[in-house]
Amino acid sequence: MRRVVFNQKGGVGKSSITCNLAAISASRGKRTLVVDLDPQGNSTHYLLGKPAAELKDTVADLLEQTVAFSVFNRRPDEFVHASSFENLFVLPSSPELDFLERKLEAKHKIYKLREFLKKLSDSFDEIYIDTAPALNFYTRSALIAAQRCLIPFDCDDFSRQALYNILHEIRELQEDHNEELVVEGIIANQFQPRASLPRQLVRELMEEGLPVLPVRLSSSVKMKESHQSRQPLIHMAPKHALTRQYEDLYRVLHGESVELEPLAD
Repeated sequence: MRRVVFNQKGGVGKSSITCNLAAISASRGKRTLVVDLDPQGNSTHYLLGKPAAELKDTVADLLEQTVAFSVFNRRPDEFVHASSFENLFVLPSSPELDFLERKLEAKHKIYKLREFLKKLSDSFDEIYIDTAPALNFYTRSALIAAQRCLIPFDCDDFSRQALYNILHEIRELQEDHNEELVVEGIIANQFQPRASLPRQLVRELMEEGLPVLPVRLSSSVKMKESHQSRQPLIHMAPKHALTRQYEDLYRVLHGESVELEPLAD
């Protein structure tokens, strides 16, 4: 399964959600790949412990092969890096993505990522794609390459208006480029259960029939500690409440039964 985590708004937890779901998948014995398409490289740094600028054989190098003449192109799996966590692998980002974007667009390489990830799907049980906070060539490539889309949602009114735009953009892309893509769910992230506004916004989105997932991820300093230690929560704090929420989210996405608390009035 190929999942993309996407939102045009920054600071909504895309990298955290991508990496922590992938880490749970890997901890369950599934060979799992994280593809980092954000030039900032947060997922890369989080899982590999090194800034993207220090790495060779990145997703930029893989994509550059499609616009540079070469008699022998390297296979996609040659650009995959093993993390220090069992079964968890990374196709790392690079700052060079910014400079490469215009070349790829000019050569109409929007479908190349899908081609590469379909090949990698033979070697991995699950693939998670992290994206930049923009609707650019790379995020469109990711949405074309994916089968499922997760949308992190910050519980405020600005995020709500942005959400409608995102869903419209995804609908157009589904119609024109990827009928297989399904919006798997909207994830309420950094949710504050005692505050009335987040509860109200989530309830209204559900009443509108939008696919809001039943698991809400709490705001916690533990996530920042996880980033600093370069360890996903399942490894750093397996018994923490936020870790359990991520595990519940993973179970929901995979059709497993979960006991969830109802949204309070």
